[in-house]
Amino acid sequence: MNIRSIFLATSLALATIVSPIMLNRAGAATAEDINRDADQALQTLYRTNPVAADISKKARAVLVFPNIVKAGLVFGAAYGEGVLRRGEKIDGYYNSFTGSWGLQAGAQSYGYAVFLMSKKAESYIHRSAGWEIGVGPTVVVVNEGVAKNLSSSTLKDDAYAFIFDQQGLMIGVSIEGTKISRIKR
Repeated sequence: MNIRSIFLATSLALATIVSPIMLNRAGAATAEDINRDADQALQTLYRTNPVAADISKKARAVLVFPNIVKAGLVFGAAYGEGVLRRGEKIDGYYNSFTGSWGLQAGAQSYGYAVFLMSKKAESYIHRSAGWEIGVGPTVVVVNEGVAKNLSSSTLKDDAYAFIFDQQGLMIGVSIEGTKISRIKR
């Protein structure tokens, strides 16, 4: 066996062990847990990011995933559960799943909120069997650079996503390729 084969076998074994442990911690929350965590996550996001607070006032709905757990070594996965809110009303519960492959190692947790700005985005999440970020309505991931040029008067896209409260050892976070599906709670 060469070094590459040993590395690949070790990576697969570690990802097989670590991913389910980390993903199990993120899942199976009650509706009350998700609601409470989503409230706290949005308060934190609005307090630390005034652009998100401004956008929330124009949004038709917001999809909040307060705790996504990501783990992997070469192969990885991320999972979390969240809620779709239309104003103060709960409009459904969803999970977010991402699978990945590449140069990666470690574990991380983060939250994200997707502000649905258009009727197209809002109806898409209701009528589709699941929303794949990157397919369907346009989603702009708002980072510091985008936020500098964004105001409530320049909003033109279907949805805006904010990633927040990152903790852990993995470099970079992306929601591209993420599958969002409705769940029962």
